[in-house]
Amino acid sequence: MKKIALIGSTGSVGRQVLEVVRNNSGFRIVSLTAHVNAGLLKKQIAEFNPQVACLTGGGSFSPVSGEKLYFGENFALEAVTDDADVVFVAVTGFAGLKVVLRAIEKGKTVALANKEALVCGGELVMNLAAAKGVEIIPVDSEHSALWQALNFRKSGYKKLILTASGGPFRTANLREMRHFSAKDALKHPNWKMGRKITVDCATMLNKGFEVIEAHRLFNAPTDKIEVVVHPQSIIHSMVEFEDNSIIAQMSYPNMAQPIQTALTYPEKLPTPLPSLDLIKLGKLEFFPLDHKKFPCFDIALNSLKSGDNFPCAMNAASEVAVNAFLGGKIAFTSIAEVIAEVLSETERIFPDLEGLEHTDAVSRVRAAEVIKKFSE
Repeated sequence: MKKIALIGSTGSVGRQVLEVVRNNSGFRIVSLTAHVNAGLLKKQIAEFNPQVACLTGGGSFSPVSGEKLYFGENFALEAVTDDADVVFVAVTGFAGLKVVLRAIEKGKTVALANKEALVCGGELVMNLAAAKGVEIIPVDSEHSALWQALNFRKSGYKKLILTASGGPFRTANLREMRHFSAKDALKHPNWKMGRKITVDCATMLNKGFEVIEAHRLFNAPTDKIEVVVHPQSIIHSMVEFEDNSIIAQMSYPNMAQPIQTALTYPEKLPTPLPSLDLIKLGKLEFFPLDHKKFPCFDIALNSLKSGDNFPCAMNAASEVAVNAFLGGKIAFTSIAEVIAEVLSETERIFPDLEGLEHTDAVSRVRAAEVIKKFSE
């Protein structure tokens, strides 16, 4: 019986983790956390009977089935219980970094569906994991695909090839993009995800995040990571080997497969997902990424080149800018402008946890100031 601490149980990924648990008798949920969705968390507690549950975003309720309850932002760390075998980090945002570090400190295997932990604190996370002998299992479909193509290793490649759908604005021109609304940006052609990541897919910032993740997870120089636009989202990523052969991981767009793989590897167990019908698909297409139309991609990569706390500043600015766009305060194309201006003023500091927390806070304040200037 594999015991799972699920951090972020009410979001899109968290709900799919619980669906995988329902379909497999070999898993047990020992802790659950949610941010503000107390109603759904209570239902999950009643179904899965965790030992610990946390609501991090305010509010409270009485115990449902004898579990220990914690309320408040920092209490998510209490969900990293001593008896957990795997800590599945499915929360979004910078807050996931502390949970990842706590799990590693306690020697727990981490199934990672939180991009920001590696974007903001990747060097800190990977160094600590190496020191503690902790395995970081990728859950993002692209990085899971690379891991699977490498036969669950993280080395032995010539090149890593990340695919991108191109998002809802793949065929739009620059003039049109300035006038797209939040409703337009949230219409992803292939995936149903949270609002922040869906907008990041529309700007291609998310693919920049994924390059940073691949760099950290697979110790890959950025010149060994390629991005190609693949509108069908059937090939989730590919690995090129020294003999120039390429292995691709393919399936219909879904998160259930990489989630289950993270929990069952090296075994491959049955899923209710449909098999690929290659004849019906007919063709798979590939295009280059348009760097001029999607400046956020290069902004993300340049933050990685700058190093230290710059990726953390980039992430903080992006969260504030995307929220402003979703709230109708700035144009779609202004997301990149906000991030770039914040980065231009970022002070380089050592990227330990204290330095990253300072950078996150300062960058959020500065991003809000830039947005206010845009609206004046």
